[in-house]
Amino acid sequence: MAKPEKAASTRGIALLLASLAALGPFSIDTYLPSFPDIAASLGASQLQVQQTLSVYLLAFAVMTLWHGAIADRFGRRRVILIALALFGLASVGCTLANSIEQLWFWRAMQGITAGAGIVISRAIVRDLFEGPAAQRLMAQMTMMFAVAPAVAPVIGGWLQSLFGWRVVFAFLVLLTGALWLACWKLLPETLPPEKRQSLRPGYLGRTYWRVLTSPAFLFACAAVSLNFAGFFIYVLSAPMFLMTHLGLPETAFLWLFGPAMGGMLCGSWLSGRLAGKLAQSRTIALGYALMIAAAVVNLGLNLALPPGLPWSVLPLFGYTTGMALAMPSLTLLALDPFPAQRGLAASCQTFFQSGFNSLSAALIAPALWGSTLNLALGMGGLMLLGGLAALAHQRLRLLPG
Repeated sequence: MAKPEKAASTRGIALLLASLAALGPFSIDTYLPSFPDIAASLGASQLQVQQTLSVYLLAFAVMTLWHGAIADRFGRRRVILIALALFGLASVGCTLANSIEQLWFWRAMQGITAGAGIVISRAIVRDLFEGPAAQRLMAQMTMMFAVAPAVAPVIGGWLQSLFGWRVVFAFLVLLTGALWLACWKLLPETLPPEKRQSLRPGYLGRTYWRVLTSPAFLFACAAVSLNFAGFFIYVLSAPMFLMTHLGLPETAFLWLFGPAMGGMLCGSWLSGRLAGKLAQSRTIALGYALMIAAAVVNLGLNLALPPGLPWSVLPLFGYTTGMALAMPSLTLLALDPFPAQRGLAASCQTFFQSGFNSLSAALIAPALWGSTLNLALGMGGLMLLGGLAALAHQRLRLLPG
């Protein structure tokens, strides 16, 4: 029987997997420019509209703990197709919502289903490839994935400006339908029946416990999550950062997402080029060097200058370059100890990160978005904690046995 990689080129499968992984972030970023209009239309406060993001991220985090285990049992392709169909229905609900409470409910339904793409795409990478080849594919996915968050708020801003917030969610319905058709036609099944795992409670309980109590797994996940949060607080604060502090209109979100996603493209490209040529530990160290430099520059600019363009956004390019350079290696290091339960381990990894994203949306970003200096301090502090977690993981790997 031919291997799945024979059926599709690396670039083609990377594009499809990146599209699946990007659906969750796309459904975050597209409607950010619509926050003021949603508040006015539904008679809600800005905080209540912000909570549509918090409930999405919380539901996303809780359900990602299960997507991988379900895909380990029933296969990757079937679970992806069902999750996409349900996400499309939830997007219809958001489009038709007549109160902030209804929007909370349908955003939670989106969150429950959106995580399948990012969880299962990571498992598919490890189904198909090992070692440097897996790192290269993960880097290719990250490069393509980086385009979506840059484009999403620009599309959302123009849709909002021309048609209003409901059309933003209607656009997500159409996008999901197109992605479902692409997966139905092109996505191979990468987990053969003989490798599928049980859903028996006893087996699942033991496996979840083994994964979630592994110090190496937890440190690698913490590093990825904290590094990402150093940038994600800017995404969560985008309406306040861009429209209040920088005085930009709702169509100007590219000022934030352009440099940030450009950095992700550069970092991912570097990771792919260095795969097999530089040890993973060296690649991660280089990524942190770039993040540290960017965080220091960001802090210095905020202390020396008032908020403004371009200096308030340029450090994000350097930070996300380092973040994306380190991310593929850290992600693979978290999954490598669990070759027979890659889906479940990917679920736990995504649960860890999305859970921290939810905490960032509910508590960290609102506490920091009052000034650009606070956001710069938040970036530096979160990155520092991530670096300590990566260092702890490296020391564990060096221990004998």
